[in-house]
Amino acid sequence: MENIFSVEGKVAVVTGAGGVLGGSIANSLSKAGAKIVVLDIRQENLDKKVAEIQSSGGEAIGFICNVLQMDSLHETAAKIVEKWGRIDILINCAGGNVPGATLSPDQNIFDMKIEDWEKVISLNQNGTVYPCLAFGKVMAEQKEGSIINISSMATYSALTRVPGYSVAKTGINIFTKWLASELAQKFGEGVRVNAIAPGFFIGDQNRAVLINPDGSLTDRSKKVIAKTPMGRFGDITELNGAVQFLCSQAASFITGAILPIDGGFSAFSGV
Repeated sequence: MENIFSVEGKVAVVTGAGGVLGGSIANSLSKAGAKIVVLDIRQENLDKKVAEIQSSGGEAIGFICNVLQMDSLHETAAKIVEKWGRIDILINCAGGNVPGATLSPDQNIFDMKIEDWEKVISLNQNGTVYPCLAFGKVMAEQKEGSIINISSMATYSALTRVPGYSVAKTGINIFTKWLASELAQKFGEGVRVNAIAPGFFIGDQNRAVLINPDGSLTDRSKKVIAKTPMGRFGDITELNGAVQFLCSQAASFITGAILPIDGGFSAFSGV
């Protein structure tokens, strides 16, 4: 019987794969039988992830690639096609917040430096759009492929302290819907574009904001948990099943969707 959730043999490109989110998704897709292309801007992280996947029996290659440079992306796409003949999946995990763009509790919007605003907008929006253009062009020529972008709970309602990140991720939402429509209309139903919107997960970027040095919850964390019906933070591995589903034939009629994976945070009014 055909497994409609299978991604076995698919060539999956993961940007930012040396990080926590990209690394977890890359590992999961590899265990499901996909061939993984690890992209990162840091050689050490890239080499470590490729070695980890290969030592677990998976197939992986890696390239240093700057997601903010189109030449770098096009060169990398050509190398992937030369090696494995095609690109089936693109996961845009490169991104995240910029420390200077996160307001401290005693700051307001007028204290934020414009250069930090520009950094967080470029990193997330251009860092998603540019890979979609470079690797999506290969998918368009194949008339088959699946792109997954990373949205955020910061796009559903206003979260204090992260204005730039919120605007950047909201831009990714509409680009996901726009590109899904564009590719389906001009290159056929086989090329799909979706996004996941993670809820609150403890990672390197937000640990200091959510967890006190003694391991207790910050006031911000307590508010998050109170707004999350499941009453806990997510585990990073809980994103993997949704990603594989959206990349598989099981999601063949899903494009332009943004899937919350948030323990109910986006659904709950708090009352």
